[in-house]
Amino acid sequence: MSEAALPAFNVAALADQLQHDPAAALATLEATAQRGDPQAQFLLGQARMEGRGIAPDAAAAVLWIERAANGGLPLAMNMLGRCHELGTGTPINLALAAVWYRKAADAELDWGLYNLANLLGTGRGVPRDDAAAFALYLRAARLGHAKSMNLVGRCLEDGIGVPADPRAAPAWYRRSAEAGDFRGQASHASLLLAAGDIDGAADWLRRALAHGSPSFLAHVRPTLAASPHPAIRALVS
Repeated sequence: MSEAALPAFNVAALADQLQHDPAAALATLEATAQRGDPQAQFLLGQARMEGRGIAPDAAAAVLWIERAANGGLPLAMNMLGRCHELGTGTPINLALAAVWYRKAADAELDWGLYNLANLLGTGRGVPRDDAAAFALYLRAARLGHAKSMNLVGRCLEDGIGVPADPRAAPAWYRRSAEAGDFRGQASHASLLLAAGDIDGAADWLRRALAHGSPSFLAHVRPTLAASPHPAIRALVS
């Protein structure tokens, strides 16, 4: 098929087709990616990474994602950083992960801000800088990023990278909880529990347990099981 004969590229339609009929979408997707469209390159990289309609190949996926990132797509920049951080399809390189996260952050992508903040807050791939990490979490939180809202609350409560302001933390925990972050829900529930609102705390903890990661659940279940409140213990019985 010649370039002139290729159908117009509709990102939303093709992304939906990849979910429901991936094999049928791949011909259009690959042709459009080869033409240099960053969004098509990114979607093709995702398809290769996840094995949707094509054999999974993490190394090939990273090459497409890198082309999309170099083409200026912030989502691809962030995903490329994630590949370098985790060693998915490429060797682990935290310094390079930070480079790509920073590019995504400079484009005001919430996940890029969050991921770069995580590296800065732990000193992985970059010198540790708690103040810079807090500033990035705050930028991401103001864009509506739920996980960052929780970490803004944590930084304010504990004085990490910012003067401690425990009175300001609860509002961020609540925003994070309402936005659906399970850690934010647990943080908000902890404050409700301390204030004596057992039913309210149990409700938010129930939501956190329903969506929590395995590591979160492994950490929180013993604490809840040891609670003096029957309603809290019942959540993990």
